[in-house]
Amino acid sequence: MKYRTLVMFMELGSFVSCLVGWILVCSTLAIEYWTWSEVGSVVLTTSNFYSNLWMDCVSDTTGVSDCKYYPSLLALPVFLHVCRALSIVSVILGFWGAVLAFIGMKCTKIGGSELANARVTFAASVTYLASGFSGLIVYSWWGNKVRVEAIDPNFRAQKFEIGAAVFIGWGGSCLIIAAASVMCYFSGREAIYKNGKKRQPRSYVTARTRTRTYMLPGSSRQAVTLAASSRRAPKPPPMPPLWSGNVSLASKKTRSIRTTQPLSMDSFV
Repeated sequence: MKYRTLVMFMELGSFVSCLVGWILVCSTLAIEYWTWSEVGSVVLTTSNFYSNLWMDCVSDTTGVSDCKYYPSLLALPVFLHVCRALSIVSVILGFWGAVLAFIGMKCTKIGGSELANARVTFAASVTYLASGFSGLIVYSWWGNKVRVEAIDPNFRAQKFEIGAAVFIGWGGSCLIIAAASVMCYFSGREAIYKNGKKRQPRSYVTARTRTRTYMLPGSSRQAVTLAASSRRAPKPPPMPPLWSGNVSLASKKTRSIRTTQPLSMDSFV
């Protein structure tokens, strides 16, 4: 099997796993059973109290149930506001991660070149990782709060248990993180370490020949060859004198003196 085919199947499997995990996370926002508690008032009647991010509900064995939304948004604790915000952020990031992964995967052939597809898929995997960790923070924080209240002997209010929605959210977030990590590994390896490196252009020093040839201008001497590994430049040979012979340059600069002689008739003969 070729490496490209292997990467294509791994990206497709990771995308499907991330999509399933994102659907599980989205489903927890509509489930009421984030926390629940069972209170037996009499022998024949048992009341169940359960709540989620948006409402409190109560039901009994007769089939009557009643849900009430939280009355005031400003009166809610900071814990509930943060959980709501992180849950919505997790859903939004998962949606955009699915869009980027659908564009950048090798089986869709929408992104363009191989390098562009790898970079888009890498961005999708990072987006999925952010979505998974946002959801994991919400469900872990919620479960820890319920656990602390349940084991605290000084907590006098009604104690609750961890609901099914928290376990579903844990499973969906872990599935997103695991699949996005696999997608991030394969796409990042192709986008950054393989095709992302730019090759340096070859210069005269990094040519196939490992020697340099230096020739002084205006010199008929043999060229000096220097290995490329040596750091110091070769010492140029001494320049030859401009004038050869024993007569110096200053002695040759003589002035021509014209002698004036009287002309006679014999000079023209």
